[in-house]
Amino acid sequence: MANKDYYETLGVNKSASDDEIKSAYRQLAKKYHPDLNKTPEAAEKFKEINEAYSVLSDKQKRANYDQFGSADGPQGFNGGQGFSGFDSSEGFGGFEDIFNIFSNFGGRSRSSQAREEGDDININLVISFTDAAFGCEKEVTVTRKERCESCKGTGAKTNSDYVTCSECNGTGRVTYTQQTLFGMTRTVGTCRNCGGKGKVVKNKCPDCRGTGLKTVTAKIKVKIPAGIDNDQTLRIEGQGNQTASINGVPGDLRISISVQPHSLLVRKGYDLYVDVYAPITTLMLGGKIEIPTLKGKQTIDIAPLTQSNTKYTLKGKGIKYLKSLGSGDLIVTLKGEMPKDIDKNTIKLMKELQNSISEKSYPKTNNYKKKLGD
Repeated sequence: MANKDYYETLGVNKSASDDEIKSAYRQLAKKYHPDLNKTPEAAEKFKEINEAYSVLSDKQKRANYDQFGSADGPQGFNGGQGFSGFDSSEGFGGFEDIFNIFSNFGGRSRSSQAREEGDDININLVISFTDAAFGCEKEVTVTRKERCESCKGTGAKTNSDYVTCSECNGTGRVTYTQQTLFGMTRTVGTCRNCGGKGKVVKNKCPDCRGTGLKTVTAKIKVKIPAGIDNDQTLRIEGQGNQTASINGVPGDLRISISVQPHSLLVRKGYDLYVDVYAPITTLMLGGKIEIPTLKGKQTIDIAPLTQSNTKYTLKGKGIKYLKSLGSGDLIVTLKGEMPKDIDKNTIKLMKELQNSISEKSYPKTNNYKKKLGD
């Protein structure tokens, strides 16, 4: 890696912490490991990544590299040839740990002592605009895997119909040793003989057919918090799929919320917007108009000669802040509306009104006429 930047190789800056370097290495190692990435350049890229990590994960080597451009200091600069100095006991376990990660690739990483975790369940829930604004309680129906009560998750017909797995001695995990491009490696994975259960079934449970799990339909009550918005997700812990293991941890239920639109109000963040149409005479003479709010109609006073598109802000009349005190605002935009038809008497009165009002009373019209005359 002569003239190459180790920090650039791992995609971190020079001020990166040990945890940031470790995290970057994990992600890149998973991406370019030759057993997972079959592209021609993957093996070489994997070597570069490990060389960079072997230096940056060691405090002394990193200090030498930062100061002299070489992990060995001013006397040992060799252009970064090879990475024979990589110590599997350094950092987060070197090759052994990274192969443990690969053994769980695509799922939740867990050690041999970790409890088995069930899969999450994802569903969509449609609620009304009002329910989203004020919160509510809903009952949802999910189809999920639960531990078979007949066999208590063992998958065996009776307690004498299963024995401890001889391959993993009941742990459900086996350490595999294999020769790779980078030497002998160890991979901790699920026991193939028992499928990770630690037991081998002789006679299967007739209710679950030896799986230890049954598919059931469950009804779950869910509290929807006030202020939730469209496309947000609720996570209900422990209401997902179970595992056959009695020590297993159920997955979670994830509910994606879809909010139906309101007939008048438009939500933007926690604020609400509404256009209210009022007769042009009300804007001219002033008066009272009714506006919609989340809690019903509210009357506001309009001053005489109110212009169309005038905005009124009603503080605290918007959506409640999610899991916090306070609420957004309601912004009302007044729109002047002309009548569709008028009778002859009204036309006469309007002409008298037109003649009685000076053009100077219309500043925008007046300004426009002046510009036309330029």
